[in-house]
Amino acid sequence: MDLPFFEIKFQMEEQAPKKKPDVEVLDAPEEEESENTPWRLILFDDDIHTFDEVITQLMKALECSQEKAEEITLKVHNEGKALVFEGSFEECLKINSVLQEIQLVTEIKG
Repeated sequence: MDLPFFEIKFQMEEQAPKKKPDVEVLDAPEEEESENTPWRLILFDDDIHTFDEVITQLMKALECSQEKAEEITLKVHNEGKALVFEGSFEECLKINSVLQEIQLVTEIKG
């Protein structure tokens, strides 16, 4: 009995051993883990703001000492960027909004 080509192909596919795909499936990280991962607020160097402007704004945003604000400002100046704050996303947003009052260049990373 001659079968049409498509029926033969279908029968052959059914009989062929199933091959596992060459793709590794990774489990998504647990939600709890990602919620506990700290967010980081980074401040970048620019050629617009003076040291005093940056120091003053950091003191206002972080409610930190002048010494701490100067330390961060020098790091930004020397290295091009510095970690300003690490914590919850909401805290980063709050601090970021104060820094951006004078258009400082920032980034929040999670």
